[in-house]
Amino acid sequence: MKKFDMKRLKLHKVNIDEIDDKFLLVNVYVTQLLILILAVLLLLFQKPRLGAVFTLGPGETILIWGFGFALIVLAVDLLISRWVPPEVTDDGGINEMLFKNRPLWHIALLSFVVAFCEELLFRGAVQTWCGPYWTSIIFAAIHVRYLQHWLMTGLVFCISYGLGYIYIHTGTLWTPIAAHFMIDFAMGCILRYRREE
Repeated sequence: MKKFDMKRLKLHKVNIDEIDDKFLLVNVYVTQLLILILAVLLLLFQKPRLGAVFTLGPGETILIWGFGFALIVLAVDLLISRWVPPEVTDDGGINEMLFKNRPLWHIALLSFVVAFCEELLFRGAVQTWCGPYWTSIIFAAIHVRYLQHWLMTGLVFCISYGLGYIYIHTGTLWTPIAAHFMIDFAMGCILRYRREE
């Protein structure tokens, strides 16, 4: 039996020019699948149980809190993009590459998959163990492409904390999923349909 040689394993920073569309899409979907599996495994061993986090409650509460929070985030992002130099909000071009050539249905699908999987893990599983503050630190840390810019890292932390708050307030995971979906979907549409100056 051959041994796996760890010395031959090399990690390097990938340049955006080295990534093609298929690689990026596969990476997004595989990452979200791993997040989903981890979330389900964690939820199997804790309370509330998996089914309990998906209570519907009053539907208007989900819509008001979810979409209301998303509108606030989008307004703040609009102000930031208007008044802050682009290099401060640069993510290396990943978001633009992900959304710029997608049809609307695929932007919606990507946004839902990411919102569902990440909220199930972070709000549904992790927040139960360590609360919204530490969950938001972990959430900001996994968004590695923003870590070099303090403003974007802070914004991701604040968004995550807000998602945690609306989950606590409404008691259903559908609220942060709806907010996360709306934020990602709107940003994806902006990247896809904005006119180049």
